[in-house]
Amino acid sequence: MFTGIVEEVGTIDTISRGANSAVLTIRAEKVLDGTKVGDSIAVNGICLTVTRLMPHAFTADVMHETLNRSSLANAMRGAHVNLERAMAADGRFGGHIVSGHVDGTGRIVEVKKDDNAIWYTIQATPPLMRYIVEKGSVTIDGISLTVAKVAEDNFSISAIPHTVSQTVLKDRKVGAVVNLETDIIGKYVEKLLFKGQPEGITEEMTGAQTIKENAPHKSGEKQQNGITRDFLAKYGF
Repeated sequence: MFTGIVEEVGTIDTISRGANSAVLTIRAEKVLDGTKVGDSIAVNGICLTVTRLMPHAFTADVMHETLNRSSLANAMRGAHVNLERAMAADGRFGGHIVSGHVDGTGRIVEVKKDDNAIWYTIQATPPLMRYIVEKGSVTIDGISLTVAKVAEDNFSISAIPHTVSQTVLKDRKVGAVVNLETDIIGKYVEKLLFKGQPEGITEEMTGAQTIKENAPHKSGEKQQNGITRDFLAKYGF
């Protein structure tokens, strides 16, 4: 698990591409301290396993699924990447719960300065946007950020100068593709409350759920399975 607090900006030194995979060698310093082969390092928000250690670099395998879902499919030699080691059990939880399992990518459609802050607006697909909540958390290229605004097909974050200067955000311009990981808690809540509804929560589903919970059950009628609002209220949630 990670927290979205970037420790260091590394550089892709080499990329060895297979038919549907790749091997990356990344130059780094800080994240190598205490790291062993088999440990996890988030690279632009993607949890990768260290397969080899060198004095000033490490290598990691990238599988087909990762290339399909992330910006690593278009990674280039010399590109900068955000790096974070997996959270230590006694570490500080500075950001939010980040799994390192990227949900998909978004595209930066606007960058504008606002006094000492910089606003980034990212366009994303509906399956990702349904988990983007104003004032909630989102991970962009491995950076834990707060959602400031939400529109139908995009959302915006406001980054302070320190965050921009210490991460790859300083390199991101309009048109750049970024890795997105939405809040894992929201996904679990949806799965538990709306089991078997692959299209996600809709207004109609919410209404139907409430009616079913409030309606008395007839004799012999099969009751609804899973966690309901009544269940949560009964046990103090």
